[in-house]
Amino acid sequence: MENNLKTLPSLQLLVLITTPKLADRAAKLFRKAQLPIQYRFNAEGTASSEIMDMLGLGSIDKCVLVSTVPKQTGDILLGRLRAELRLGTVNSGIAFTIALTGVNNLILRMLTQVAEENVLKETGKDRYNMIEGRHVLIAAVVNIGFSGDVMDAAKAAGAGGGTVIHSRWIGNEEITSLWGLSVQDEKEIVLILSEIEKKVEIMSAISEKCGMCSEAKGMVLSLPIDAVTGL
Repeated sequence: MENNLKTLPSLQLLVLITTPKLADRAAKLFRKAQLPIQYRFNAEGTASSEIMDMLGLGSIDKCVLVSTVPKQTGDILLGRLRAELRLGTVNSGIAFTIALTGVNNLILRMLTQVAEENVLKETGKDRYNMIEGRHVLIAAVVNIGFSGDVMDAAKAAGAGGGTVIHSRWIGNEEITSLWGLSVQDEKEIVLILSEIEKKVEIMSAISEKCGMCSEAKGMVLSLPIDAVTGL
């Protein structure tokens, strides 16, 4: 039992935000790495044209690719994505990883096999221009139509651009009604990558303008980023 525990890989969630065309190329790279779990979401960019050019997120239509990966594979993929998609240039995108503390047993076994087979071999360029431990992912979930208000508040507090994903509320209406909250089914999730130093100010600004007591009925949370490339 003890020997098995030592072989378990550290796991990450790898997230890529890019254009639909580049997402197709990235998906091929994910398949080459033999990643068992991959999801693709349609999304929208929110930044002004000037900021979008700076971040390499120049068009409105976006795709979000998400995959669960062993850490060693995630580190290599960040470098490959940067090189093959030219992340960091105009109209390309960003990629980052988030540490995971657990997955269900079957997925763990599949990812352990990926780590053991080590299909992708690291080269000297694979960690080039990766930034580690200096960013967080801020997520604001608001009623549909309020993503612009979220970004206005976030930008005033120092944020750059963001990405919007459309979703639906499936929570417990009885519990929310006890708190005097009416919840709209259609939701927008606004994702903002931020430096750690700006996190509190950005989250506070969003909460003040679009919190649960506003028409936006917003919930704001943050996740630590392991590494990011494309900024």
